[in-house]
Amino acid sequence: MRAQLTASGVTRRFGAVVAVDDVSLHLEPGEVVGLVGANGAGKTTLIKMLLGLLPVSDGIVAMFGATPSRSSRERLGYVPQGLGLYRDLTVAENVSFHAAAFGLDASAVDLNDDLTAMSDRLVGSIGLGRQRQLAFACALAHAPDLLVLDEPTSGVDPLARARLWDAIREQAGRGAGVLVTTHYMEEAQQCDRLVLMAAGRVAASGTAMEIVAGRTAVQVVTESWSEAFTTLGDDGFEVTLSGRQVRVPAADTDRVRQVLDGAGIDAELTVVPATLDEAMVAVSSTA
Repeated sequence: MRAQLTASGVTRRFGAVVAVDDVSLHLEPGEVVGLVGANGAGKTTLIKMLLGLLPVSDGIVAMFGATPSRSSRERLGYVPQGLGLYRDLTVAENVSFHAAAFGLDASAVDLNDDLTAMSDRLVGSIGLGRQRQLAFACALAHAPDLLVLDEPTSGVDPLARARLWDAIREQAGRGAGVLVTTHYMEEAQQCDRLVLMAAGRVAASGTAMEIVAGRTAVQVVTESWSEAFTTLGDDGFEVTLSGRQVRVPAADTDRVRQVLDGAGIDAELTVVPATLDEAMVAVSSTA
């Protein structure tokens, strides 16, 4: 079966700045692929090139096996970071506009009860979470074969986020390919595969388990956890907190011990398996 999206050696330059550097990926029908990475990693620029909204400097992009075009984008459901809604129109007017763009009746857009009750309100006056739900509903109205979602659940409450992911899985179940960017690691773990970008390049790819495999963190248990956190951070370590336990991904235990001893901090150190978040930090720091 033909891949729904492919990129081969794609690069995008803005003058002397290389925003995306030699990236290759593919998305198969029925597959949910997560595109993850810090802000500025090049995710949104890559998405715009994949959709033909931004020309590539080098490399090849294909949508449904051909160069992205108006015809192929008719099979696309796209929710950009900016949502693509008109803030000075009402919810109902936005629904009518998006439905008409695909030759549909407004009733094809499946709104939840909360959005239906807000149909006469200007989109700019409703919360960001509701706006994202509206954008998602509009993107699904024409039953697209391909969904591209750029941070679709940012600003959405946990319950609504879970419902959106149920809908994403439902779309994949009927055969749509889904490319989604997210900074929520619990969401990333719901993806079939992950593509981790750092500094415009693919730093790692595979399942969450494959990316985490073999990676470790140093767990620091101490009464002076706040001081340990600050001391290690000031020394250049990437540090996180899990409750009152300080965790240092991809760190050398002897080096962590040396820094803590130098600050007079008594601590118990244990090497533990890394979380997906910590694996991402480790991979990004070496990219």
